[in-house]
Amino acid sequence: MDISTLAVFVPACFALNMAPGPNNLLSISNATRYGFAKSCLGGLGRLLAFAIMIALAAAGLTAVLHTSEWLFHAIKIVGAAYLFYLAFQLWRARADEAGESGAPAKGTGSLARQEFLVAIGKPKAILLFTAFLPQFVDQSGVVTDQFAVLGGLFLAMECIAIALYACMGIHARRLFARPGGKRLFNRICAGLLASAASVLLVARRA
Repeated sequence: MDISTLAVFVPACFALNMAPGPNNLLSISNATRYGFAKSCLGGLGRLLAFAIMIALAAAGLTAVLHTSEWLFHAIKIVGAAYLFYLAFQLWRARADEAGESGAPAKGTGSLARQEFLVAIGKPKAILLFTAFLPQFVDQSGVVTDQFAVLGGLFLAMECIAIALYACMGIHARRLFARPGGKRLFNRICAGLLASAASVLLVARRA
């Protein structure tokens, strides 16, 4: 793998990392409610899910999703249902729950599990790794080693994206400091999560 390949891969990959989506929205919401550090640590669940997907892509096992209609739909429906559940919880959240000092806060493990379930419930994300990463693999080289390098770079840039979206959440918390503003922010996030769930439900296999 040469420098020219990495020069194309890194910006293209970072654009994917920074694209708004359910997990990045969770980083904002969690930072707003529980603080920067917990939001970033919760993102470890997402990294684990993506690492599993990258391993599946490297092993070629994602071909199953291309051929199995019922498996694709099963993952899609479960993932969408979980997003709707999160949207419902966020919509009903009390305005005084946000903030590090106030209220009953979720543990880091709970936030990480939440991020993992949201990420793993998107079958198209698995297909994305199957379609995206191989474009930068030199077939004349050791494919598994190249997948490891590309996957490691993807996860490293995902860490940066998690931190940047958590920073957005901290600024959002300051912007929506009053209970009415917090409630509005929670409901905007809930609406966006519900919209993401709706998009997931109508998604088709590539």
